[in-house]
Amino acid sequence: MKKYEVYRNIRKRAMIMGMPISLFALMMASVISSLLVIIFSFSLGVIVALLLFNALLFGALAQWAKNPQLITIQKVFPHTISNKKLSPLFYA
Repeated sequence: MKKYEVYRNIRKRAMIMGMPISLFALMMASVISSLLVIIFSFSLGVIVALLLFNALLFGALAQWAKNPQLITIQKVFPHTISNKKLSPLFYA
């Protein structure tokens, strides 16, 4: 009889090719734009350069997905939201 494991990681982000959805969408936008450039230019150098660029972009995005602390993004919202007065001055 088969045993099925309970899926407990429901809060984890969906991954496609080892990247979150947003990074995968960025990669696919790059691939599609590269294909458009390749279609309209018939130069071997452009084709090789775009293939190299897409390979390097995939490697960089995959590394960023594995270790997101490499590029820190400043958080916009504070850790706590409070109605406490920050100043002792009375304005009323």
